[in-house]
Amino acid sequence: MKILRTSDDSFENLSGYPFKPNYMEIPDSEGKEFRIHYIDEGPIDAEPVLLMHGEPSWSYLYRKMIPIIIDAGYRAVAPDLVGFGRSDKPADQKDYTYQRHVDWMQALLNKLHLQRVTLVCQDWGGLIGLRLVAQNPDQFSRVVAANTGLPTGDTPMPDAFLNWRKYSIEVPDFDVGAIITMGCQTPLTEEVIAAYNAPFPDDTYKEGARIFPSLVPITSDDPAAQANREAWKVLFKFKKPFITMFSDSDPITRGGERVFQSKIPGAKDQPHITIKGGGHFLQEDCGTEFSRMIVNFISQTSKGD
Repeated sequence: MKILRTSDDSFENLSGYPFKPNYMEIPDSEGKEFRIHYIDEGPIDAEPVLLMHGEPSWSYLYRKMIPIIIDAGYRAVAPDLVGFGRSDKPADQKDYTYQRHVDWMQALLNKLHLQRVTLVCQDWGGLIGLRLVAQNPDQFSRVVAANTGLPTGDTPMPDAFLNWRKYSIEVPDFDVGAIITMGCQTPLTEEVIAAYNAPFPDDTYKEGARIFPSLVPITSDDPAAQANREAWKVLFKFKKPFITMFSDSDPITRGGERVFQSKIPGAKDQPHITIKGGGHFLQEDCGTEFSRMIVNFISQTSKGD
């Protein structure tokens, strides 16, 4: 397995991203060591908020939100998934599987010894993060699900996603900055676009970003389908606070919040929110508003803990 590592020079002087890098070596089932990057800000003994990004973004996506979360007294932990950001990147698409992504993040969770975690997940951050909740329900105190899902391949996926899946494999130039821009409702500056492109010096670094949509289960016999069904069995019994904060302008996940609201006990009677003016990457469009809603949700559901 060939593993690529983006030079630290690529991440110097990024717009609005002053955070100190943290790294952890994570072995996988084949004995390979992967260096995983994560942001870890705020008091070490404070309740952790695990901020999980999707594709093709990285922890830079949460740069507007982290200061608000730590100013509220919480610890913000934002990992870069393998293949993204400052984390290592296998150079072959075959080295990326849904299960390996879950395993890599599970190993990081284990090594950080996080407890009383609030999961904030968007896009693939939910597909992976909700599997972590199902595997470790006692470690999580609550969940904030935003523009995400946990598909099992048993129901049809929207055309917008199927088109995106096809595009990601076939497009000759997988332009990460342009893709992020298309997923936002507000214009991005050249500096911000450059920051989203920073992890990918050339196309060889983008194999994880390209293959991710193809790892989403869209048929009932997909290799990841059964594992997601098993995760849902746990979530069907998850009574801790679970809230959806979907944006109003995301064609990929629109309507997906209803599944969580109707099937997860902890979602009952929660003040579920539709965030106005947000595209798929609502952290960019509505980061300040989104983070304040998260802080308020944690505060309201911590009473009596």
